Amino acid sequence: MIVPKFGLGTFRLSGQTVIDSVKTALEVGYRAVDTAQIYANEAEVGQAIAESQLNRNELFITTKIWTDHYAPEKLIPSIKDSLRKLRTDAVNLTLIHWPAPKLGISIAEVMQALLEAKQQGLTEYIGISNFNIELTQQAINSIGLEHIATNQIELSPYLQNHRLVDFLQSQNIDVTSYMTLAYGKVLNNPVLQDIAAQHQASTAQIALAWAMQQGFAVIPSSTKREHLIANLFAQEIQLTKDEMSTIAQLDRNAREISPEQLAPLWD
Repeated sequence: MIVPKFGLGTFRLSGQTVIDSVKTALEVGYRAVDTAQIYANEAEVGQAIAESQLNRNELFITTKIWTDHYAPEKLIPSIKDSLRKLRTDAVNLTLIHWPAPKLGISIAEVMQALLEAKQQGLTEYIGISNFNIELTQQAINSIGLEHIATNQIELSPYLQNHRLVDFLQSQNIDVTSYMTLAYGKVLNNPVLQDIAAQHQASTAQIALAWAMQQGFAVIPSSTKREHLIANLFAQEIQLTKDEMSTIAQLDRNAREISPEQLAPLWD
């Protein structure tokens, strides 16, 4: 895998809250941080990283390009702006945040501009987010499979998205799972609670372990030190085959995020 299997998400966190979350996460052992231009918190993430005094080469920083910056003449300037905010010469991974087919986005054009950013040394790796199979194939066709590190997609025990996952894994594209806890909706699931009891773990840890055991990278967010630490420990949990099969039965195709103008037709 190119993408670290465990990182910190920063979606919906802003101001001092995101600074504290990132600083605490780095303090307790996280080394990957995920942000995006639309989160409007890149500067705060950059500040928290600077204040942590960790060496830049110890960290894996991901950001995502917003639709306003997809035009070829805007994409690279927008990455440079993100780099200024993040206080770094280059990020490790830059993703196209949404394919936005209804906005008339040319996947080939935006991927070629992103590849140019990589060739200029602004980002170590590039990838996509929220792309379905057809659009992932368009991205592959436009710049070559070897340049697409990951597709970051919504996945949780309630949204297992097998067709897309199988396709990505068949292409050796890393799967990054976001919203793995479905906004906390999976936390009170009795099936997950039973499995958690067997492992003396929390349901959050079980959901994260389920994702990692399938080879997905995860990026849960939290503002509480104890939750940040507990989430990290999900890496130690080994679920049995039966437990994985039981969780597979929870799939209900329940999607939390699908903005009409930005989302593709889901597989």
